[in-house]
Amino acid sequence: MSSAPLPSEGLAVADLVARERRLSARSVSAVMELLGGGATIPFIARYRKESTGGLDEVALREIAERSRYLAELAERRLAVRDAIAERGKLTPELERAIAECKTKTELEELYAPFKSKRRTRGEIARELGLEPLADLIWNRRGSGDVRALARTFVEKNPQIADPEAAIDGAVDIVSERVAEDPRARRSVLEALRRGVVRAKKASKHKAAKTKFDDYADHAEPISRVASHRYLAICRGEREGILKVTFELDQDQVLNELERLFGVRGSDAWTELLRRAIGDAFSRLLLASARSRVRSELTDRAERDAIGIFAKNLEKLLMAPPYGANWVLGIDPGQRTGCKWAVVDATLALVDHGVFNLVQGAAAERAAEQALVQVLERHPIAAVAVGNGTHGRETEDFVRAVLKNAKKDRVLCVLVSEAGASVYSASEVARQELPDHDVTVRGAVSIARRLIDPLSELVKVDPKSIGVGQYQHDVAEQLLGEKLGEVVESCVNKVGVDLNTASPSLLSYVSGIGPKLAQRIALHRMQHGKFESRRDLLEVSGLGAKTYEQAAGFLRVRGKEPLDASAVHPERYALVAQMARDTAVAVRDLIGNASALKSIDRSKYLSGDVGAYTLDDILAELEKPGRDPRAAFEAPAFRDDVRSIEQVKPGMVLEGRVTNVVAFGAFVDIGVHQDGLVHVSALSDRFVKDPNEVVGVGDLIKVRVLSVDLERKRISLSAKSR
Repeated sequence: MSSAPLPSEGLAVADLVARERRLSARSVSAVMELLGGGATIPFIARYRKESTGGLDEVALREIAERSRYLAELAERRLAVRDAIAERGKLTPELERAIAECKTKTELEELYAPFKSKRRTRGEIARELGLEPLADLIWNRRGSGDVRALARTFVEKNPQIADPEAAIDGAVDIVSERVAEDPRARRSVLEALRRGVVRAKKASKHKAAKTKFDDYADHAEPISRVASHRYLAICRGEREGILKVTFELDQDQVLNELERLFGVRGSDAWTELLRRAIGDAFSRLLLASARSRVRSELTDRAERDAIGIFAKNLEKLLMAPPYGANWVLGIDPGQRTGCKWAVVDATLALVDHGVFNLVQGAAAERAAEQALVQVLERHPIAAVAVGNGTHGRETEDFVRAVLKNAKKDRVLCVLVSEAGASVYSASEVARQELPDHDVTVRGAVSIARRLIDPLSELVKVDPKSIGVGQYQHDVAEQLLGEKLGEVVESCVNKVGVDLNTASPSLLSYVSGIGPKLAQRIALHRMQHGKFESRRDLLEVSGLGAKTYEQAAGFLRVRGKEPLDASAVHPERYALVAQMARDTAVAVRDLIGNASALKSIDRSKYLSGDVGAYTLDDILAELEKPGRDPRAAFEAPAFRDDVRSIEQVKPGMVLEGRVTNVVAFGAFVDIGVHQDGLVHVSALSDRFVKDPNEVVGVGDLIKVRVLSVDLERKRISLSAKSR
C-alpha cells in the first residue's frame, strides 16, 4: 500500500544530520553525495576538503553513520505505521508518537504490543465476546451491579464459566489497552529511568570470594551508572554470581497512570479500571520498561567500551616505529628455549635459531656465544625481546652480552607480545612464512613490531590485542566495524610503501580491500616492483575509481618524485606549474623551503583548488612523506625491580601505558604484572576521561601506592605528590 510521509519526514536526512551536528547542510549533503559515489572516508577527509568545508574523519564517520541510521529509521517508521493501520489500531495519537520516535529501539518498543504473536489473554477474551463489557469498564459507564451484567455474558456464551470469569476477561482487554497507550508506556519508562539498579550476590556465592565482591551489595541510580560498572554487573549476572534488579517507585507510577486515564472515585466500575491499570503495570508495562532500560544501558555501555577500545587501538597502531633497520627479535622461553629471528630493513626474515638460558652455566655460555655470532654476522641495530614470561630475564641477558661484546650502540627493547601467538598460527603467517613453524613466526613478529608496529599489528584481529575494556561482552559486529575503521584510518594517515607492504596492510588502504590487495601483491611478485603509482592501473581488477581513492595513500620511490609523497596524482599538474613558475624542477621544489615561501598562493586558487587543498599541497612539499607518528623512545625499567615481590610502596618507577579503561590506566613497570593508576590518581587536576591525559604506549612516571601480593594487584599514582 502507498504511504504518505510521516510528519517528521518533512526534513531531508541531510538537513536533520546538519541540525543535530550543527554543521552546514551543504557540507553534509556533499559528504553524503561523495559516499554515495563510492568515495571512502580517508579519501574525502584528505582530498575533498573543499567540498566538505574541511571536516575531519571523526565528523565524516558520524555523518555517514547517522545518515544511514536516519534513513533506516524513516523506512521503518512507515512500515510500522502501515502494519498498525492494517490491524485497525492506528489512532492520531499513535501516529504522532510513531513520527516522534527518535530511535529504532523506541519505535520497536512502541510497535511491540501490535506485533503478531501468540494469542494474548485479551485476545482470548475478545473472542469470547467480552469487548462490550471491557468498553463499559474503560469508559466507566456501567450502571447497576457489575456481577449481574457480567452474568448476561455467561448466559450468551457457555464457554465463560461464571461472572467472575467474564469480569476477569474484560479486565484483561482493558489491561492491554492501557499497555498499548504510548502515554502509559512513556510514563513507566521515564519512572524506571529515574529508578535504581541493584546488585546482590546470589545465595550460593555469598560466602565465597569472587571477582564481583565489589558488587555484593551495590545500588545506584540508573541514570548515573557508569558503563564499566554496568558491564561488570551484567557479567556477574551471566556467571550466576550476582542477582540484578531494576527498581522504581511503584506507588508514584500507579498514581500517574490513574491520573493519565482519569481514574477518580471508588465505585465498582472505577475499581475495575484501577485493577486493570495495576495489572497492566505489573504484568505488561514494567517488564517492557525493564527490557527497554536494559537495552539502553547495554547500548550505551557497549558504545563506551568500544570507544575506549578504539582509542587504545589507535594509540597502539600509531606507536612510534623504530624505523627501517635490521632487528633481532627474541621470543623468550624457558622449557623450549628462546626463539630468535633476524629481520632486515624490508621486514624480511634473514636468519633464525634457538638458544637456552635456564639449562645450566654451559647452556648460558653457548647462548652468549650464539648471540655474539648473530651480532657479528648481521648489521643488527636493535634487539626486540618479547615481554612475556621470562622476558625481563632474557632482556638482562641480552644487555649483558651487548656490553661484554662492546655492542653498546645496539638497542635492547622489551616489545609487547599481545596477539603475537594469534598471528603466528594465522593463515596470514602461514602465507608469509610457509616454511617455518609458529615459534619462528612469533620471533619474526616481535622484531617487525619494533621496526613498524602498524604494518605488523594490522595482521592481527584487533580483538586479540587486548587493549580494551570488556571487549568480550559487547556486540561483536559493532566492535569489529569500529575497530576496522580505526585500522583503516591509521593506515591511511601514515601511508603505505607500495613495494614492501604486505597484503594485510594494503587491504586497509582507501578503496583497495582484501581481494585487490592480494592481486597487487601477486602482480608485484610476477612483474617486479612498481616503478610509479600509474603502474597500479596494470593490476587486474583495479580501475580508475579505485586508483583515485588509493593512489594518494601509496608511496612509490621511483622516477616521479611526487609518487613518494601524499600529493595526489590529480594535483601533479598543479605542482608542475608551481615548479615552472619558481624556475626549478619538481624534484628540486620538494623540500625547498625558500622556493615554497616565494610561491604566490593566489595564482593557484581556482576551481576545485581552494585554501584547504593548497595548504595541504604546500605542507606536503615542505616535508614530503612525513610520518605523523612520534619519535621512538624506549622505556627504562629499574634493574632492581623485576618481580612484583620487589615492588614497594613509595617507589618511583617509569613504565609504559598498556591499556586505558574508563576507571584508569594500566602501566607496565617491568614486573610481568601491570599496575593500575586509578582515574583519580592520573593527574594533579580533576580527570573525567583517562584518555584526556594518557594513551596506550605513553611513557609515564608513577609512584607505587600499594601492593597486594595475594591478588597480584599494584596500585600506582601519576600525581606529582
